[in-house]
Amino acid sequence: MIASCLCYLLLPATRLFRALSDAFFTCRKNVLLAKSSSSQVEGDFAMAPRGPEQEECEGLLQQWREEGSSQVLSTASEGPLVDKGLAQSSLALLMDNPGEENAASEDKWSSRQLSDLRAAENLDEPFPEMLGEEPLPEVEGPMWAAIPMQTDPQYADCALLPVGALATEQWEEDPAVLAWSIAPEPVPQEEAPIWPFEGLGQLQPPPMEIPYHEILWREWEDFSTQPDAQGLKAGDGPQFQFTLMSYNILAQDLMQQSSELYLHCHPDILNWNYRFMNLMQEFQHWDPDILCLQEVQEDHYWEQLEPSLRMMGFTCFYKRRTGCKTDGCAVCYKPTRFRLLCASPVEYFRPGLELLNRDNVGLVLLLQPLVPEGLGQVSVAPLCVANTHILYNPRRGDVKLAQMAILLAEVDKVARLSDGSHCPIILCGDLNSVPDSPLYNFIRDGELQYHGMPAWKVSGQEDFSHQLYQRKLQAPLWPSSLGITDCCQYVSCHPKRSERRKYGRDFLLRFRFCGIACQRPVGLVLMEGVTDTKPERPAGWAESVFEEDTSELEPTSSRTVGTIQHCLHLTSVYTHFLPQRGRPEVTTMPLGLGMTVDYIFFSAESCENGNRTDHRLYRDGTLKLLGRLSLLSEEILWAANGLPNPFCSSDHLCLLASFGMEVTAP
Repeated sequence: MIASCLCYLLLPATRLFRALSDAFFTCRKNVLLAKSSSSQVEGDFAMAPRGPEQEECEGLLQQWREEGSSQVLSTASEGPLVDKGLAQSSLALLMDNPGEENAASEDKWSSRQLSDLRAAENLDEPFPEMLGEEPLPEVEGPMWAAIPMQTDPQYADCALLPVGALATEQWEEDPAVLAWSIAPEPVPQEEAPIWPFEGLGQLQPPPMEIPYHEILWREWEDFSTQPDAQGLKAGDGPQFQFTLMSYNILAQDLMQQSSELYLHCHPDILNWNYRFMNLMQEFQHWDPDILCLQEVQEDHYWEQLEPSLRMMGFTCFYKRRTGCKTDGCAVCYKPTRFRLLCASPVEYFRPGLELLNRDNVGLVLLLQPLVPEGLGQVSVAPLCVANTHILYNPRRGDVKLAQMAILLAEVDKVARLSDGSHCPIILCGDLNSVPDSPLYNFIRDGELQYHGMPAWKVSGQEDFSHQLYQRKLQAPLWPSSLGITDCCQYVSCHPKRSERRKYGRDFLLRFRFCGIACQRPVGLVLMEGVTDTKPERPAGWAESVFEEDTSELEPTSSRTVGTIQHCLHLTSVYTHFLPQRGRPEVTTMPLGLGMTVDYIFFSAESCENGNRTDHRLYRDGTLKLLGRLSLLSEEILWAANGLPNPFCSSDHLCLLASFGMEVTAP
């Protein structure tokens, strides 16, 4: 009887003792999980799921006895308030209905929480590691994580359930939950950086089916319905329309030689095979009729680019840079739209001239547009297309001007018609000069006074005004032996008819009885019948040679002092300013600084005193600008991690324009 009474009295104490020990170890485990961001927990706390089984209670009681009851009670009394609340709540749950704990736990979970928990168990991503925390030793068995429960207001407890390698999703910011949810929220997946740092995994290239224009959006600006300076629309009358792209595609050899410029790029996006696929995707998407490329590596051109472009319907011409350089320029056109009349490669290197000792090149093609048969007997003027890559060195503006003069002279020769005028011209490429620089103004305005100008000022790429010594341009800029006038035209090698008549037989006979011819030369040996008589001048023969009026004769090489000119009448497709954003246009970003160095110039008369905010700063001629692909600002390119990036595989942006040519009856 006494033993039964003692058992009856000890039963509440035992139940209370088990509840306290369960709550204590539950709180310890929750605090550990909250502090540790590792995916593993220590073996002492890697317990089986919570339940009322007898062996678990006995294990907890035994562990509590080993650590000492006094230490547990002191820790529980001195711990934070949240631990006391958890202990009291767990005690209340155990005392209320200890035999039905499993059922109560299942009832506390809503269907949504259980589905989220099951989905989390299938994930394989580990916890993100926090700085300064050492990962705990790995153990086998299920992990534990604190999961919020929808319980009555009188209970503020958390259940411990096994999950997979990932914790739970973000908890709802309910005030009742925030009171005890001490675990840090995981970083959302969309906030992770695009490219992981070194050592955190391999880069996964973006899927190739993502169109380029959907990533870095560039709008198409249509001018076909916009009147020009004369009030005429560009779309009036029949036209031969075509598109032209100019693109510096970044030679792989040059990129590797200047690897310090591309430290911001992940190595995978700099791989040539990846870049080649991106470049071909751009070509296929924009589908130009004429393609002008710069920095085309020779082996890549013959092995990959030329075969691929040929399959796309292009006929390609390539000119490698002189010397030991491995890249060059290429001009490709569709034979279904144009017929080749002539192709002229241009080399700027001249042996023996220090001014022209660089290996840059250009390429000039004369194309005949093919008019569809449905238009009947009509004709279109030929089209001259010039592509080049001018020297980069910002300090050598004199070299840049000389190279441009050679190119303009070649264009003048190729595009000149029989009546002395020029056919429509498109000049494009990487000119390594910024807008409104002296070189840019020379191409657009047709004249430049260069004498005394600092050489660095010609391109405007960098400011070297702080340097004590500055190279200045002197007149003449290039020697006459180059065979190019200051009007950027070749000197004719054949004398004109007027010059041939000047030295004809009649002209030479005038010297027969001139004053100098009738004088006896000093030291002349006297010979009878040969040199002993003095020639008698016929009556009416002038003593002096008649000087012919040579004002009508054209000089073979006209040189002006300190000024160069050309008569091609070119203007830029782009205005180099984004009025919507109030920012300048950018075609490249060397060292993170955006600037414009790529251009498309075409034949048009510039309008003087025009409105700078207007798109049409020129008068349309035979060649009309119908539209262009807008450029981007520096801020937008920075948002895409500069250039190159995963979607634009060059350190330059492509330029694209649409033109129309007048179709006339024969």
